[in-house]
Amino acid sequence: MFTENVKIALRAILANKMRSILTVLGVMIGVAAVIAVISIVQGVQHKMASELNEIGSNYIQVFPSADESNPFKSGELTIDDAEAVRRGTTSIRDFTPVFFSSAELRFGGERHRTQLHAVNESYQDILNRWVGSGRFFTPLDSEQRKRIAVLGVDTVRELGLGDEPHGKQILIDDHTFTVVGVMEKRGASLGRSEDDIVLIPFATAAVLYGNENLKNLILAFQMHANADLDLAKQQVRDVLRQRHRLQTGQKDDFQIMAQEEIMKAISTALGMVTFIMGAVVSIALLVGGIGIMNIMLVSVTERTREIGIRKSLGARRRDVLVQFLIEAVTLSGLGGLIGVAGGFILATLIRLLVSKWLELPAVHTPLLAIVGAFLFCATIGVIFGIYPAAKASRLDPIEALRYE
Repeated sequence: MFTENVKIALRAILANKMRSILTVLGVMIGVAAVIAVISIVQGVQHKMASELNEIGSNYIQVFPSADESNPFKSGELTIDDAEAVRRGTTSIRDFTPVFFSSAELRFGGERHRTQLHAVNESYQDILNRWVGSGRFFTPLDSEQRKRIAVLGVDTVRELGLGDEPHGKQILIDDHTFTVVGVMEKRGASLGRSEDDIVLIPFATAAVLYGNENLKNLILAFQMHANADLDLAKQQVRDVLRQRHRLQTGQKDDFQIMAQEEIMKAISTALGMVTFIMGAVVSIALLVGGIGIMNIMLVSVTERTREIGIRKSLGARRRDVLVQFLIEAVTLSGLGGLIGVAGGFILATLIRLLVSKWLELPAVHTPLLAIVGAFLFCATIGVIFGIYPAAKASRLDPIEALRYE
């Protein structure tokens, strides 16, 4: 009986193709918008999760937090803080400071502005990011404050350094540096290319930019293999509070985050974006639902004689109700399926269109989102189809047969 009702519903939809498409247009647009946002957001989240898993679970990041009395001022974290943590804890094995800045690079007639990271020789091991060719910094490079640089593959391309960039000299903010290595290709992360970057030794950056400008660092720590995470975080907190002379009751002027907490923070932010977008496009779904109800009322009027014949041949009120309800659900479900496919295509097109200005990772549409979208559309069909179906089931067979 269910299969037969689905066949009847499909025949009715195909008999009025244009009307059916216009009816579920709101549903298709709403579902496509939601799926597009979810696909892009999940792509970013999937990429970030992969990167954090590569780093490993023994990774701790400490960064300055805003001052309670002055939100525009943040706490200070220095290289001396990092050294004190390594000396004063039993859980921390190694660290690298990370100083972020924007720098203009020049080679010949080419100019390119990119992100500059000043790090030490432990950077590769702690963040699991390695050179693809050439070499990375050594302790000797740091001791001698050598002006050497490791570039990302995109930076090499933008500067026109060719296939053999090693040994070539470039200008970084008017300071001459020698290229000694090129990092492995990583792709995009949070809308930014991980391959458009220049790395220089932290000790060299201290000479060029001055220690006063290197007081708002991010400190990346690596724990010992079997260290307890909670103990490590507490030891780091105790050392930093003592160095920053924070009294009991005073709030930390820094934040400590482990791999899992970083991923949770990213997921929360991206989830909020998805939720807000979903709330906005729910209006389109509401409009689509009203459209389905209207067209089903028209369909009941057009098929009044058919309903009368079915009832006169023994169809129960419940049979007519189920027939029209299944038709509403089928109509809404088809709109949802088209919307899912359209959403994936839309997300892919958006990624391709914005790739010139903003690097986005590959779109990722979870199966749960597809199933959820279809079930949601089916629910809309039930909600907005119940009234027309009930109206059809209440028709008197004699009056229905007389209908012209």
